[in-house]
Amino acid sequence: MANARSGRSAARLPEPVHKITPYQRLKEAIRAGDLMPGQQLVESVLAEWCEVSRTPIREALSKLQHDGLVERNDRGLVVRERSPEEVLDIYETRIALEGTAARMAAERRNSHDLILLRRAMGRLDGLTTEDIDAMVRANRQFHTAVWRASHNTSLIDLLERLDLHLVRYPAGTLEAPGRWERSNDQHRAIVDAIEARDSDGAEKSAITHFTEARDIQLALFDETL
Repeated sequence: MANARSGRSAARLPEPVHKITPYQRLKEAIRAGDLMPGQQLVESVLAEWCEVSRTPIREALSKLQHDGLVERNDRGLVVRERSPEEVLDIYETRIALEGTAARMAAERRNSHDLILLRRAMGRLDGLTTEDIDAMVRANRQFHTAVWRASHNTSLIDLLERLDLHLVRYPAGTLEAPGRWERSNDQHRAIVDAIEARDSDGAEKSAITHFTEARDIQLALFDETL
């Protein structure tokens, strides 16, 4: 019995498999702009691209439709296109939630959160405006660090969902003249307020930051009309 127990305790568990799922891959392709708004999504083509059968692709597309990233029209499933009105509505919601997240981060943050926020701020400061993809990634990493510092799972979930719907628009706002420098000054003010546990200051700085982003996006829409 001792040997049997010893044998069972010594049994090796299988190594975890870190493989991106079709859902994650398609969502990231939409996020990155590899799958463009209005583009038709053909199961057989996507299955070949993801190197899976059509069943997991069908399941992934169903999830993406539930997320609001994919919609069905007379051509079948396509990447969803959003009107300027929808985008601005999403910005309005995000302004409120980002302000709440910053306020809660100031109230709940710990020393580890501050390390992550300062590290994210360092990445932003280390970038120039020559690499827009790196700018968008670093910007998203910063705001994700603020969300996590709030230690509010429900709020984080809502912000992640909103971020998916605004995924194609931050690049335009960050490329506006002077916006990158102004944005980083606002990021720094948010971190300073969170570190000082200044909840009013953190909320105000976050609201100002996203209100200006909304106004830039509105101006960009006006230019295309």
